[in-house]
Amino acid sequence: MTKVLYPGSFDPFTNGHLHVIKTSARIFDKVYVDIGVNSNKMRHYDAKLMKRAMEEVFKEEGLDNIEVVIYEGATIDLAASLGVDMIIRGLRDSIDLVEEERGAALNYEFSGIDTMYVRAGEFGNISSSVVRELLKYDKDISKYVPEQIKRLVYKGE
Repeated sequence: MTKVLYPGSFDPFTNGHLHVIKTSARIFDKVYVDIGVNSNKMRHYDAKLMKRAMEEVFKEEGLDNIEVVIYEGATIDLAASLGVDMIIRGLRDSIDLVEEERGAALNYEFSGIDTMYVRAGEFGNISSSVVRELLKYDKDISKYVPEQIKRLVYKGE
């Protein structure tokens, strides 16, 4: 059984993230999606509520090999504890690749777990921070996030 970990802040979860997960779910037996909590960063949306909304998205999409976890700590420690074979990272562009490679090299050095990149798809150019910026100016985010996430962010939780 091949298991992978897709870590991120998912603050909020976007259709680009969903594309990476759907692609990973077709390739691997088990995909853990880690909502990383960094005590040095303020979350805009509650991680537990985001987890619940993401699980609704995956259920609706028929993605039954996905498990969402919330973790505070080093990604490689979580990866080791879950016994994953690979870490998945989504790429939007070449700038992401350069940044991701730095982290991937360190992760491999300290854990021996390699990283695989998956294109973020049609809306991969729309990051969580772009969605938050659109919301700030009362712009419609419907095509950039799943419906369950849209409901959550409009509640402001």
